[in-house]
Amino acid sequence: METLARWVPNTPEMEVKVLFGRHVWDLAQQADALGKRTYELRAPLQFSLSPKQAYVKFLRDFAETKPTQNKVHGFYDVVLPGLAARYQRYLDATDRLLDEPTVRVLEMILAGFSRMRGESQALRNELPQLHLTDDRWTAELKSSEAGEENVVEHRSATAAA
Repeated sequence: METLARWVPNTPEMEVKVLFGRHVWDLAQQADALGKRTYELRAPLQFSLSPKQAYVKFLRDFAETKPTQNKVHGFYDVVLPGLAARYQRYLDATDRLLDEPTVRVLEMILAGFSRMRGESQALRNELPQLHLTDDRWTAELKSSEAGEENVVEHRSATAAA
């Protein structure tokens, strides 16, 4: 969300600015839903585990992407699918009955990701200048993103107790 918001003023194509802006709002709503669910689980407000430094570096490096077509392809073809895969792994491993509220939030988020990706693809179909000329860039980005299956530092059992 923060990366898209940072890109809006520096992206010259108005259609992409609009797409990013709408998706910043979508992602903010999703973050809010996750925050509310965290509160329902009686975790402290704004509770989160620290992200792994390798993933933080990946996100920081990705945020520095300059060409618009790389921004669009990287975010919608690499970052969102990476998050979607992690959320899906959680859903596959959880007890859907005992954790139904979280399941519903994540399913809503996954549906949003799918819609956002579809909207980005429609825009790419409409604007040929958004087509990526170097597929190696996306492949390298995917490799970097997938380097860490878990993107948070988990506490040891003694620290959690």
